[in-house]
Amino acid sequence: MHIAPPATKLEDFASTLISATDSNRKDFAATRRGLMLAPLVAVLPAALLADPARALDPAQTQITLPDQYQWKPALPNAPARSVETVPVFGATDKPGPYVVLIKWHPGYMSAPHTYVTDRLCFVISGTWWVNSGENFEPETTVPVPAGGFVRRVAHTPHYDGVKKGGKEPAVIGIFGQAPIEFKLTDPTKPLVREI
Repeated sequence: MHIAPPATKLEDFASTLISATDSNRKDFAATRRGLMLAPLVAVLPAALLADPARALDPAQTQITLPDQYQWKPALPNAPARSVETVPVFGATDKPGPYVVLIKWHPGYMSAPHTYVTDRLCFVISGTWWVNSGENFEPETTVPVPAGGFVRRVAHTPHYDGVKKGGKEPAVIGIFGQAPIEFKLTDPTKPLVREI
C-alpha cells in the first residue's frame, strides 16, 4: 500500500482521493483517519462546486459582495476621483432607513454641511478625517482609523474627508433615516474642496 504525503490543501486531498484506485480507497477507509474523514470526503465535491450564496433564501438573507458594488461620483460637480458612493440599502431621498458607502480619496474634503437626521458612520478602511463647525479648518480635523465610529448629530455642521498625502482612500459605511436633506452652511463655496 502506498500512502501519499498529507495534502497541503483540502482540494488537493479530495482530488487525490477521487483519482485513487478502488483498492487504495478501501485501504484508506480501513484506517481510523479514513473512517473519520469519509463523511467529509463524501460531500466535498458538492461543496466545492456549490455557490454558497445560492444556498440562501433571498427572502430571508441578502448578500452583496464587494466586487458587486458600482461606485459612482457622490456629489454633483465634484472633481473626478475625489468622493464616490454606492447605495447598499434603502435610499437617501425616500423615507426609511438607508445604508450607503462613501469613499473619500486623499486630498479632498467636504465643505461644512448639515443633515436633518443623525448619521451613524463606521470607518471600514483607511483613515477618515472629521471635524465639526461652520468654519472649514482641515488642519484641525481628527483622524478616525478603520474600525472607528462617528455619530453625526442632526442639524449640526460638520465636514470630513482624507488629508492630502494619505496613503489610501477612506471607506465609510453610513446608516441613518432618510430623507437626509443635505445643506451647505455656505452655499457660495464649493461642495468638495481639494486640500
